[in-house]
Amino acid sequence: MNDPIVGIDLGTTNSAIGVVDSGFPLLLADEDGKRIMPSAVWIGEDGAVETGRKALRRRASDGGRVITSVKRLMGREPNASDRDYLLGKSAEEVSALILTELKRVAEWRMGKTLRKAVITVPAYFHDGQRQATKRAGELAGWEVVRIINEPTAAALSYGLDQLGERARVAVYDLGGGTFDLTILEMQEGVFQVLSTHGDTQLGGDDLDQTMAETMARVAGLEFQALAPLERARWLMEAERVKCALSLRDEETFSMPFFDGVNSFSTLLTRKQWQEWMQPWIARTIACCQKALNDARLLPQEVNAVVLVGGSTRIPAVRAAVEQCFGRVADVSQHPDEAIALGATIHAGMLSGAMKQMVLLDVTPLSLGIETLGGLMNVLIPRNTTIPCKAGEMFTNAADGQRAMRIRVLQGEREMARDNWELGQVDVPFEPAAKGQARIGVQFRLDENGILEVLTRDVATGVDRVLVIENSAVDVSDDKVGQMVNESVEHAFEDMAERVWTEAKLKAEELLPAIDGALAIGRDWLHEDERLAIDTARDLVRRALEGKDAQRLKSAVQELDRATESLAAQIVEHVMDHATGTSGS
Repeated sequence: MNDPIVGIDLGTTNSAIGVVDSGFPLLLADEDGKRIMPSAVWIGEDGAVETGRKALRRRASDGGRVITSVKRLMGREPNASDRDYLLGKSAEEVSALILTELKRVAEWRMGKTLRKAVITVPAYFHDGQRQATKRAGELAGWEVVRIINEPTAAALSYGLDQLGERARVAVYDLGGGTFDLTILEMQEGVFQVLSTHGDTQLGGDDLDQTMAETMARVAGLEFQALAPLERARWLMEAERVKCALSLRDEETFSMPFFDGVNSFSTLLTRKQWQEWMQPWIARTIACCQKALNDARLLPQEVNAVVLVGGSTRIPAVRAAVEQCFGRVADVSQHPDEAIALGATIHAGMLSGAMKQMVLLDVTPLSLGIETLGGLMNVLIPRNTTIPCKAGEMFTNAADGQRAMRIRVLQGEREMARDNWELGQVDVPFEPAAKGQARIGVQFRLDENGILEVLTRDVATGVDRVLVIENSAVDVSDDKVGQMVNESVEHAFEDMAERVWTEAKLKAEELLPAIDGALAIGRDWLHEDERLAIDTARDLVRRALEGKDAQRLKSAVQELDRATESLAAQIVEHVMDHATGTSGS
């Protein structure tokens, strides 16, 4: 088996790592069960290092030695201020510390040594920034097998077939420190970047800075003149209030004893905050418009706008994006996990671990309807690749019947009662003689696992639709396994019951039909033919009293053979009447 390859989102604010395990992409959680790790590093005066949440907790007491948003410095020549901020290390070395911690978590979680990685970067990262990212990975002990663009990873996470065979998707990726808008065209599983625009110095961190500077000014302070530890405290409060205002209309900004003596507190409303954000949001929208122009597309020619990155949780951001593209933004992807998940999928493809991903695109259990006698009539068998559709025609089982109940089932057993009911729909129709009404039933299962059941009364052309959410995915692996195992365990008895039921239905339909036929043409038969039919009828009636499926089936077949001559003569008689030759 090939060595596993992990997927890593090395983000400005947060990072994550994942691997394909047993055919499924999984993000790996640390000892606290957290899949997302802050991209933060604390370097003590003695050279001690802490990363992630431990590093962030140091901000309150030793904020001057906590490094965040190092991604903004990747591939750049640091100035004096940058070198001071990095505490004598390069941006690559600090990033390597983050990647080392991700490696430790992944190896602890997987219980094995991991060597190979795919790492994501913003689409507009130039070669120097990409090479710096690769070197950081190598410093952390990774063999970096691929550097891929974050919007491509986000689109992989979104799903290749979400929008049909050919579609265009805009990925709006706004994180803590970087932004890009990329328009991709997806055709036959291949991504082509049509255009991209962004800013490596635009993200949620800028909002924190804006709020902290504004609040400090209101308090009569010059933010940049504060000591590093005090600046860190104001930024922490700004980040908290920013997040709170994405959830509610107002929040109090509070800094107790900000200068060792005085306290500062003021109420900030979402409306005020949105006004402060407008220039910042406008910069992202300008990138969107440039990307559309470069791709020579109108906003309405984009099929979907996918939002990723933690800063897209801000309501004003979502509203501005939707106004720009004239459509509701797709927020189905986890803003902090989508890129890491896409990187993991790509890594799995490279390692060969995703060969079984076809299982994600098939229906795990058969889909069908209940038919007369309580039988399961399968329309879409288990493991059929989706999207797919299948249909069949059904008729009424009784004279004067006014409606047919279509009961939709999922499972592998022969009898309806042993499968799961997904839903039902009643189809009314004009009363008709038995077998005269015609009702078409079509199942359509799309790539999202949504089952649409269409029924049509052939006589009137009236359609009815039943939509069943998640029919292909809302079944746990354990339940699927249990259902399949039970179908194997009970295969012989299930099949015996099915054979019995089908034979019983045919016998119960055949006996009264033969009684009617004999009333018409008994006198046309020879004595030995009448005796054979009577004997066969008695055999069927006696077989119905037992539960021997094969005996009943054989008796029905014998009755069919015994009545062949009678049936032929009745057909001939009817044809003669129809052509006017009777009695000539």
